[in-house]
Order: sequence, then C-alpha cells, then structure tokens
Amino acid sequence: MLCGGWRRSRRSPEEPRVSAQVAAPLAFLPSPASSDSSTKRPGLRALKKMGLTEDEDVQAMLRGSKLLKIRSRTWHKERLYRLQEDGLSVWFQRRIPRAASQHIFFVQHIEAVREGHQSEGLRRFGGAFAPARCLTIAFKGRRKNLDLAAPTAEEAQRWVRGLAKLRARLDAMSQRERLDHWIHSYLHRADSDQDSKMSFKEIKSLLRMVNVDMNDMYAYRLFKECDHSNNERLEGAEIEAFLRRLLKRPELEEIFRRYSGEDRVLSASELLEFLEDQGEDGATLACAQKLIQTYELNETAKQHELMTLDGFMMYLLSPEGAALNVAHTCVFQDMGQPLAHYFISSSHNTYLTDSQIGGTSSTEAYIRAFTQGCRCVELDCWEGPGGEPVIYHGHTLTSKILFRDVIQAVRDHAFTLSPYPVILSLENHCGLEQQIVMARHLRNILGDMLVTQALDSQNPEELPSPEQLKCRVLVKGKKLPAARNEDGRILSDREDEDEDEEEAEEALETAEQRKRAKQISPELSALVVYCCATRLRTLEPSPGPPQPCKIGSLSERKARKFTREAGTSFVRHNTQQLTRVYPLGLRMTSANYNPQEMWNSGCQLDSWL
Repeated sequence: MLCGGWRRSRRSPEEPRVSAQVAAPLAFLPSPASSDSSTKRPGLRALKKMGLTEDEDVQAMLRGSKLLKIRSRTWHKERLYRLQEDGLSVWFQRRIPRAASQHIFFVQHIEAVREGHQSEGLRRFGGAFAPARCLTIAFKGRRKNLDLAAPTAEEAQRWVRGLAKLRARLDAMSQRERLDHWIHSYLHRADSDQDSKMSFKEIKSLLRMVNVDMNDMYAYRLFKECDHSNNERLEGAEIEAFLRRLLKRPELEEIFRRYSGEDRVLSASELLEFLEDQGEDGATLACAQKLIQTYELNETAKQHELMTLDGFMMYLLSPEGAALNVAHTCVFQDMGQPLAHYFISSSHNTYLTDSQIGGTSSTEAYIRAFTQGCRCVELDCWEGPGGEPVIYHGHTLTSKILFRDVIQAVRDHAFTLSPYPVILSLENHCGLEQQIVMARHLRNILGDMLVTQALDSQNPEELPSPEQLKCRVLVKGKKLPAARNEDGRILSDREDEDEDEEEAEEALETAEQRKRAKQISPELSALVVYCCATRLRTLEPSPGPPQPCKIGSLSERKARKFTREAGTSFVRHNTQQLTRVYPLGLRMTSANYNPQEMWNSGCQLDSWL
C-alpha cells in the first residue's frame, strides 16, 4: 500500500492545488495523432466505446422524450429530456433557461431508478398516472428525486432500461476507459461552442469543473505559453500540452525516477522493489508483471514488460494502488459477536431533510440513510388525524409523514445495501389507541423481518450477533412491566435531556411521567425485545446481573461528562450494553457532532448521518 510519508514538492502560491485523482487522468490525454475520426465528437466516441451506439433504448434516449415532471397534485409540467452524446449526462428543458451546467444531470450521480409509484412524491401526487408510465430517478447526495410520467408504458421502460444499461456499463469500465471517458466528457462540456478549440474562458470553465483552484494570471501565462498559433485558442496538441504542464506531479515523478533510474522506465523487478518498500504483503515478480500488463498504456513497453510514468500513474489511481486494502471493501470482520461489540451507523431526526424547526419530513430521508449504510434510524411518533400516527419533530413547523409510510420504506429499502440488522428507535408520544395502530403496522408490514421474540429462548437476555440478525428489524422503545422505576416513572426513549433543560422541567417531570406510566401499549411493548430503553444516570454497577438488552440514550453533553469523569467505567459499561448518543437540541440544522470521542468511549450508536 502507498504510505503517507511522501513529501510534496514546494510550489509557488500561483500554482494550482490539485489532487492526484484530478491531476493524473488529464495527464493521459491522447495525442491528436492517436485519436480516431470521432474525436471531434467525443460523445459518439464515448458511446461507441461503451458498445451502446446501436442499442434501441439508448437511441431513443438520444432522440429525447417529452416527460411530465411531477412535483405536486397540480404541478405537472411537460419537459424534454435527452441523453447527451457523451453517454454520461442527460439534458433537460427548463421553463427559464439557465447556465448549461444547470440543464443536465449525470448518470454516475444516479443512486437508483425506480419503476411505478415507488417514491413518496408519486405515491402522493401520481395517482392520475398509471404506475407502468411512471419512474423515479433518485440521486446520490442531497439532490431531490426526479418523479416522471411518460406518455406510454413503453417509453417509460425505454428510459428505465436505457439508464440501467448506461449505469452498468459505467460500473464495468476498465481504469483506462474510465479516464478516457472522463477526459473527453469534460473537454466536450467545457467547449461551449463545440468548435474543438478552447478559448481562455473555456479553459477557466474546465478548471472549475475539475476543481482546480488556480490564480487567473498563472493560468493565463500557461495558456499563452502553449498557444503556439498565437490566436487565443488552444487546439489538438496545444490542449494536451497545457493540461500536461498544468497538472504535472513533480513529487510522483521523483518517486518514479528513484526506482526507474536513468532509462525512465520501470522493469518488473524495479516495480517489485517499489511494492516491497510500500509494504505490499505477498508481492512477487509475477504480481509486478501482471500490474504492467494491466496498467501500462504503451503497447511496446508492455511487450517488453516495462512500465512508463503514465502506466505508473494509472496504477497509483487504481483500486490496487489505493491505501485501502481491496479485500476490505467487503465485510471481512467477525460478525458473530454480540451487538454491543460493534459500532452501529446511526441517524438522528432521520425523517428531516432540512432544519428541525421548519424543514420537510420525508420517507425519502429514510431511504437515503439506508443507502448510506445507516443501521439505526429514529422515528418521532405523534398522534395523527384519522387514527393514523404521524412522524415529525413535535411542536415545530416541520411537515408530517405517516408512520405507516415510513415502515413501508423500511421494508422496501432497509437491506438493499447491507443485510445486517436495522434498529428502529421509537420516540413515542402517542396515546394507547395509536400505539396499538403502530404495533399493528409494524407486524403487518414487516412480517417475518420483525424480531418479536428472543432468538435463544434459553438465554433471552443475551444480545445476539449481527450475523444471527441478518435482514431483521429490531424495535427500540419502552418495555412493560420491567420498564417501571420504583417511583412509578416510565422509561423514556430519550432518557437524559440536557442538564439545563432538566432543571427547568424537574417540577413537572414526575407528575407528567406518572400520568403517562399507564399509557404504554402492551402490544407495542411486546415488540421491544433486545433494545429496551432505560435511564443511564450513573455508571455504578447495578447489584444484579448485567442486563445487556437495556440500551441507554443520552445527550452528547452527558456522554462527554461521563467520558471526562468516569471514562474507564463508561468503557466497561459499553462492553456489555448498547449506548446511544444524540446531538444537542441547539443544533437547529440537525448537524451532527464529531462521533470520534464517543467511539473512543465505546458508545455504539452515535448519530453521524
């Protein structure tokens, strides 16, 4: 693996800040002499390389389709959508024309394409359109879903199939193809007038696209040095020369020279020496020869089992050259230990897409959390109209979504990325009747996914392992009758409020909790098996045996206090029981704290999504 001990060369303040992931691909720009006749139309060249130029679905997408964009019950607007010739982006029409970059989205940014009414938007607003005509394009990151209705079911299927083929081909590309495709797509986009020449304005646009932060004067000086025709335009070899000068990596070239010697090429034995110095376990001469055959770009060098600088850079950019062990991209740890032995990716106020004061609640927020690997999500449950519980941030202006819809989203999306168990953390503010409704929805919708009894009847108090709980859903909440304290108070799902709030509410706390103590539905309580909510007021060991099925929730402030004042006891507690830490209520934007210090204390459920 590559170590972090490489020393970067000194650069002037004018030189660009650029990462290897940006610099190296552009260093492999093919020379004009090696380009085929489609170089002037890089999009067609890209689709040709993808083997999709004759595909009927892709051809239909290239011609474009008029699709209805659906945003509300009354907002249905017809827009033209058309696949660009680069095979990487889709152009779409806007009512008000904007910058070109705001009229496209990229295939590589698509998280999923769903058929039918499989999004919150289409379930609410797409009833007038047959499911066969509808599709949803869900994006990675925070971009909103695109809900569409096609004129016919076949037209919708063409887009579903076509996008699936493009995404599959992108995933299957070799390193060389990815870089080649990447280079030409950015050049194509930056060339605003499509004349195969680059003005300085277009060069600046290109730099912004690839995230190169550079002084304009320094960039223009490089531009003029490469403008041999002196016509304020770069073309062909001039573009290549500019990019090579712009994105040289002296520190990597120095490493290459150190191992290659005067001939400036790496033999298999020299490459093996480099691998051994980097601590690559099991590196052999055969391994070095294989790397040359895989990543070297020059066919003559490859035939002689030699690696040039470009091939070396290709290797460094590949998954094999990354610091991350490729074997660790999949689960490689022992997943047979009790749940308390693992850090669990968790989310706080999962339902919110924005501010916790007036933001939007959405089932899509749960789907997005699951696609990011989240295994514990929060459901703030409140009384809703028509006997149906709702989820929202209580006593605020946030919008409301049905509890039932969230559970359906859990059923459909909880295990698309990971098979390991999901914990539903219920903050329950409902009365008995709607708690019974919640229990019924959990049982009916989740079915066999839901854990309703201990897996090991002989040891019901022992936490099972993630391996035993694959594709199962656990409910975290209050439990009867054991959830009563000696003074009759129930155990809240958010047991410890911030210390300032505790003092202000102390007078009302006992009376309010006693009033609610009899309002815990046995039907809902029965679904709490391994994650029983409890207070964590002290770290003093209890007189009885350990209770691993009890899980304490506390604020980040209280967790820091435990860490500071009783760190060893806190760690010992977390070796046997689960602990959930949630952000302070003062974080109005629902921002998360840095979970590292909580992890250091062994807290398993830290909100960082």
